[in-house]
Amino acid sequence: MKRIAIALTLLVAVAAFAKDETVKRGAPIAKDAKPVALTQVLEKPDDYAKKTIVVEGVITSVCENMGCWMQLAPAADKDGMHVTFKDYGFFVPTNSKGMKVRAEGTVELKTLSKEEADHLEGEGAKVNRDKDGTAKEVSFVAAGVELTK
Repeated sequence: MKRIAIALTLLVAVAAFAKDETVKRGAPIAKDAKPVALTQVLEKPDDYAKKTIVVEGVITSVCENMGCWMQLAPAADKDGMHVTFKDYGFFVPTNSKGMKVRAEGTVELKTLSKEEADHLEGEGAKVNRDKDGTAKEVSFVAAGVELTK
């Protein structure tokens, strides 16, 4: 009887991981929301600043400490944007690098101080710095995200 219980437990665990599950965090994203191409956002971020939009991409890096930010790019070998989560209200799994993402939120243009850039690099982020150590970045504050493998 004990062996059957163990076998059933293992079977359930394997079946759970075998499914292509979507990890959802934050507010739900409308299924019919049409995404804006991430390449367009990165090329002309001023056109999207402070507007609520949906974007899709792949996670190229994630906060290794808590999952409190991620880098989202059009493809794994492309540059992307820094994504944080509205009101620090949710995090993504720290092992989510490489996952596909659908996110709804707002685009922001920021200048990071040298200290802020140092902090992000210390957590694994790629930061394109100016000569003085500061960095200009396209940022995205997500109200909700959906991650898939």
